[in-house]
Amino acid sequence: HVQLLESGGGLVQTGGSLRLSCAASGRTYAMGWFRPAPVKEREFVAAISWGGDRTGYADFVKGRSTISRDNAKNTMYMKMNSLKTEETSVYCCEADETGIYSGSLMNEYDYWGQGTQVTVSS
Repeated sequence: HVQLLESGGGLVQTGGSLRLSCAASGRTYAMGWFRPAPVKEREFVAAISWGGDRTGYADFVKGRSTISRDNAKNTMYMKMNSLKTEETSVYCCEADETGIYSGSLMNEYDYWGQGTQVTVSS
């Protein structure tokens, strides 16, 4: 069983930036970031393949966020720029123990962390 620990959240003003990290206790394959959603269970934010050569983003962060990973450190990152108040949320990382790239397919992920709080003030 792999444990995921997110960090890097905090309070930032509109237009500011944050770098979220997700440290895994062991090897993982596909990884992604999700956040709670009002209607559905959770909402896809971004995803990255095991090798880091494929990435995907939700429309609301595309062009402003960059997902990356360092497999030597079993850590995934997401740099979020030009943050908006509506992006205030808990951001959770998820990991797939077998798939190379899982994108926004929530049911493909096997592990998830508790999340890190991002608060964007106006």
